[in-house]
Amino acid sequence: MKRIVIITGASSGLGREYASALDRRLAPDEFWLIARRKEKLEETASRLSSHCEILPMDITVRSELDLLENRLQQEDVQIIALISAAGMGRIGGIASHSRSDTVNMIDLNCRALAEVTNICIPFLCEGAWVLQIASVAGFQPMPYLGIYAATKAFVQSYSKALHYELKDRGIHVTCVCPYWIKDTEFIGIASEESPDYSFMPLALKRSDVVEKSLNDVRMNRLLSTPGIISSCERYLSRIVPDVLTMKVLDTFRKMGTK
Repeated sequence: MKRIVIITGASSGLGREYASALDRRLAPDEFWLIARRKEKLEETASRLSSHCEILPMDITVRSELDLLENRLQQEDVQIIALISAAGMGRIGGIASHSRSDTVNMIDLNCRALAEVTNICIPFLCEGAWVLQIASVAGFQPMPYLGIYAATKAFVQSYSKALHYELKDRGIHVTCVCPYWIKDTEFIGIASEESPDYSFMPLALKRSDVVEKSLNDVRMNRLLSTPGIISSCERYLSRIVPDVLTMKVLDTFRKMGTK
């Protein structure tokens, strides 16, 4: 039986960084690398010593997820790690987003993440790691990141329930909630409609996020909050009213757009 690692969003950013880290830590028999851009997946695979299966697909398309499910059912595999790193965001007011951007954020960040996880759960072995990539944005409503923040709140809630439900099987589920990451494509893509949104003090590096979260999932921690900003927001969100938090966040946003 092959020991495999499945990573969505493996074409770049955190997904690619997780692939490199798990290649060293777990040395799986095989990686299943999932994203839409085949050439970028091939770049990721070229950096790994483990064998890689390239699965170029759009996980928001259910017929393509059917192919993933069928392949898992047909092959003799057990999943030792599942990394849900696929996601998208748009910076700007909710009213400024197109209908397609609104639907795509919800579909990819919420529905597709849950569907991929549901497909993989029967194949997770005892001791398997599941990392669901959320965001510090999920701890509170965020003006001008409203839909993205709401989708990440879903990921947090979903991951917490999954952590509880799978604990008796010895499966470790951790929700990763980073602050801005400066060396991924996310900021540039998310800010296409708001190019002046650049106030990002203490932005993280993806390698730091990955190392911290892998240590946390090994310890079976419910949440991983890499960096001081993430950790502070995690605890402050429990005691500071949302209306006050939103005023403060919007003040910082305005500082960044001057």
